[in-house]
Amino acid sequence: MSIQYLVTHSGGFHADELLSSVILTRLFPDAKIVRSRAPDWITPATDRIIYDVGGAYDANAQIFDHHQRGAPLREDGQPFSSFGLVWKHYGKDYLAVLGVPVGHVDAIHESFDTKFVLPIDLLDNGALSPATAGPLADLTLPSLLETLKPVFDDRAPGSDDRGFQAALSIARAIVEAGIAQRASKLRAESMVLEAIAATGDRHVLELQMGMPFRPAIVKAGADHLLFVVHPRDKDWCITGIRKSENSFEQRADLPAAWAGLSNGDLEAVCGVEGASFCHNARFIAAARSREAILAMADIAVAEALQADKLTTEA
Repeated sequence: MSIQYLVTHSGGFHADELLSSVILTRLFPDAKIVRSRAPDWITPATDRIIYDVGGAYDANAQIFDHHQRGAPLREDGQPFSSFGLVWKHYGKDYLAVLGVPVGHVDAIHESFDTKFVLPIDLLDNGALSPATAGPLADLTLPSLLETLKPVFDDRAPGSDDRGFQAALSIARAIVEAGIAQRASKLRAESMVLEAIAATGDRHVLELQMGMPFRPAIVKAGADHLLFVVHPRDKDWCITGIRKSENSFEQRADLPAAWAGLSNGDLEAVCGVEGASFCHNARFIAAARSREAILAMADIAVAEALQADKLTTEA
């Protein structure tokens, strides 16, 4: 298949065809984006992919619109936008081109669809209102991308296309950074699972570097872990483990006596030479060496276990 043209509608633009363009231009880098509603352009042909225009959805004919009667729906009845259709048919190829390992493609494709693509589909179809974001409504991705449209009295030739290209660059950066973050979390998961296995029944998980750790801890059912330590630039840190993804409550807090202290003041209170900082909210602390951070971890664990014992006895 030799795709020479990526065809979408002219005029004002929205997030769905911009994000579709991110996917398709990566897969077909030599193809030209054509923004048109002319019948000659929005009629299927072997040299083009048509999206968000054309009044039909036919993957074999390479046309992906969702504005027509009988527009395509997901298995659960929720509507597709052009982005959802393009992601459905080309998303896995796109991930492969970005270098996502084969074993991670399905998981990332599904998670990105659920967390990123679907909300765009719903917003574009009016099935979800930006108002649900409350005071952040104007800061949602579709709203921000649409601020790059030319203003109403900008009648300069090509202003819509220039706005589209500016928005496309931003959309590309956001999508590809989002994919990179998801891929990194899966890489981190395997590393954290190995570290958990090596830790055994100890309450402190030591990692070789800072990385996302909570998903792997939950996956492993490692409920005994209370803190994580790892090197960070020129020092080491100890971090609490949140009880849930949507809460800041920790399995165990660092000692109350450490809160908000640094350097000599913290050393004097905790008795560990090299202790350098503890956040006032007691979810992270730092030290100048591995030995110092592990000593702080031992103190934090002992205090947390004692507090838990007293609570249980009460």
